[in-house]
Amino acid sequence: MSTMSSYLPHDLDRALLVGRLWRSTAQGDGPCVVAVRAGMAFDITSIAHTTADLFERDDLLDLVRNAPGEPLGDVRTLMEQSLQASEPILLAPCDLQAIKACGVTFAVSLLERVIEEQAGGDPAKAEDLRNDITRLIGTDLSKIKPGSDDALKLKLELQRRGAWSPYMEVGIGPDAEVFTKAQPMSAVGFGADIGLHPASTWNNPEPEIVLAVNSSAHVVGATLGNDVNLRDIEGRSALLLGKCKDNNGSCAIGPFVRLFDDAFTLDTLRGTSVSLRVEGSDDDFLLEGVSHMREISRDPLDLVAQTCGRHHQYPDGFMLFLGTMFSPIKDRDTPGGGFTHHLGDRVTISAAPLGAIVNTVRLCTEIAPWTFGARALFANLAARNLA
Repeated sequence: MSTMSSYLPHDLDRALLVGRLWRSTAQGDGPCVVAVRAGMAFDITSIAHTTADLFERDDLLDLVRNAPGEPLGDVRTLMEQSLQASEPILLAPCDLQAIKACGVTFAVSLLERVIEEQAGGDPAKAEDLRNDITRLIGTDLSKIKPGSDDALKLKLELQRRGAWSPYMEVGIGPDAEVFTKAQPMSAVGFGADIGLHPASTWNNPEPEIVLAVNSSAHVVGATLGNDVNLRDIEGRSALLLGKCKDNNGSCAIGPFVRLFDDAFTLDTLRGTSVSLRVEGSDDDFLLEGVSHMREISRDPLDLVAQTCGRHHQYPDGFMLFLGTMFSPIKDRDTPGGGFTHHLGDRVTISAAPLGAIVNTVRLCTEIAPWTFGARALFANLAARNLA
């Protein structure tokens, strides 16, 4: 139980958590919405059939705190079962929401995107390029406010030196990079396999905080995510972003959405650190790193506003990845070759107020295909007399 506790918020007794799990009921098997309060899980699907519906409720906090539901026991037991099961029991804590992501929101990430582009997808060239670019522009871009006069001056200087890039444009320009990471219902959850495209030989995890936002652009809570990245393919062309980002199992979210309340707020997130741990199964490799949300160059609410507003609506709400500053460069296979995944890697992304999500790296062509989409969800709910 102590191990499972490390996958949950450090203040679990105070945390209000919402998730989804696959379970067998008298009405049939299917996804269920779960509320976790004081570490105990309750099936509340009869009240909220989807988390998208739940996040629209004006009485969201009272509902999760007090609504009757079928008791499922200690949440740590459910997490342990999910890690041990042949198919994970815990699902991603989102369903009908769009899954959006912001890129190049941290200075370190910005530098690595430029390196990918100029290396043309060749990791052997990355180390020399990294040194050249660091000498040229330095590494502390966190003091430059995107879209400011100082940012414009830096842009003009970089253009003069031939170092400007589309990644620089979204990193320090007025407009954030916001893209569709994955389709609704396609994200995997705690304990699931994540997928790499077999064409990629240079790739990495991207540990991020993910906001849960309802259709009114109100941020109701947050969770963790892995925006799995294929560095070689995106490095060949930024226009290959879709091929890099949206593949079977390439989006992991979880373990639970923690709802905002008096004990957990956006300011909590702004001061949160996100940790990454990659453990190799075939080479005893260990990679660890920490990123700090205080170093983000765009405020989370600015990213929400750039995603949703009069220019674009999301009637089912959306999940928003806030970007990562962690692009691992620790050598793994060859000196100067940097990091890339091996199949079987165990990836753990954690943050004290949110817990941790754990996934195992496979090929996207070899893991279970994605077959349960929105139509299947509606049919399943109807069959269980919940629609």
